[in-house]
Amino acid sequence: MRETPDTREQRFEDVFRHYQAVARFADRRGSRDPESIAAETMVIAWRKLDSIDSTSCLPWLIATARNLLFAEFRGNRDQPAGDALPDLPDESIPALPIQSLDPAIDGALAALEPLDREAILLVAWDELTPKEAAESLGIRATAFRVRLHRARKRFIESFAPSQTPGHMTEPREERT
Repeated sequence: MRETPDTREQRFEDVFRHYQAVARFADRRGSRDPESIAAETMVIAWRKLDSIDSTSCLPWLIATARNLLFAEFRGNRDQPAGDALPDLPDESIPALPIQSLDPAIDGALAALEPLDREAILLVAWDELTPKEAAESLGIRATAFRVRLHRARKRFIESFAPSQTPGHMTEPREERT
C-alpha cells in the first residue's frame, strides 16, 4: 500500500509538534541560533520521515539536534576571543553554560560532570521520560536510570549545606 501525500503530511505534523521542544533544547545548551537548529532538525526529519516513528520521535529529534549542536560548536571554535565559546573537553556531552532562575541550581548543575548534568537536564528541563532520554543518548533505559539516580544524588550533594532544600541553619523557635 502506497502512502498518500496527506498521510505523509500528517506524520510530519506529528513530528513538527516537537519543534519548540527542540528549539528550547538547543537554546538551553548554548546554541547561537536555536531556531536554526530546530529548523534543520525538522528538515532532516522530513528527509528521514520513512525511517522514524512519528508518534514517539522526540528522542530521535533530540539526538539529531545534539549532533547539530556539536557541529555548531566545532564550527565556532575558530571564532575570535570576543565571541568566547564554552570549553568542550568531552565531545559526547558539551559543557555549556547553565541559566535557570536560581543561582544555587546553576551552581549545583555546573559542579556536575557533563554526563550527570545531561541526565538531569534531559529529564528535568527537556521533560523526557527516562526511556526517551536513554533513546536520545543511544543507551539502554536501565543504564540511563542508574546514571540519573547517581546524578541526582551528586546534584543534591553539590548544594552547599545552607542551600540544600529543607535545610535550616537556625533552629526553629517554638510557638507559644
